[in-house]
Amino acid sequence: MIEWFERIYKFLSQLDMKQIQELLHDYSSLGPIPGIGLPAIEALLPFLPLFIIVAGNASAYGLWLGFLYSWIGTVIGACLIFLLARRFGGRFSRYIADKYPKADRFFSWIERKGFTPLFVMYCFPFTPSFFVNIAAGISTVPLRTYVASVLLGKSVMVFMMSFIGHDWQGLFYYPWRIVLVAAVLFILWYAGKRVEKRYQVR
Repeated sequence: MIEWFERIYKFLSQLDMKQIQELLHDYSSLGPIPGIGLPAIEALLPFLPLFIIVAGNASAYGLWLGFLYSWIGTVIGACLIFLLARRFGGRFSRYIADKYPKADRFFSWIERKGFTPLFVMYCFPFTPSFFVNIAAGISTVPLRTYVASVLLGKSVMVFMMSFIGHDWQGLFYYPWRIVLVAAVLFILWYAGKRVEKRYQVR
């Protein structure tokens, strides 16, 4: 059984864009379900390559439909993790508080600030969203605030990934796209550092 899970893990974690495209093509009769389902599954299994999945969607469905399906899938998956953490995470939150006393500052920070830190973290492509979803779930952040931050933050992140993945070779022929992507990454990085600095100070 363990060997079977190891093989599944190895296969899923090493998926490339060509395999994603083939998978979407094989199940094209299901319409948008595969394009939405894969990003949703990634939220539950964070070792899956989200960028490859989003880029594969953009390549298979086109920029706008690929973005839409990936965005819907990531939001569904994130909200599911949040709701599970909120329903069953009470004891887990107490364990974290006892094990990592400094974590209280993080929880009080997102509870106090709500939308802004969550939005910024979800915008940034390299944020460990799985743990952010859990942290938000076991905090007292209102569901409405969480959903708004996920909807808007994930839209920025997923569109940027879709934009790159839709025609990544075009980046070499249209250098302004590289500049645009680099500028967006820098802005997100800077915003993330500002948020992190504010948190550390407080």
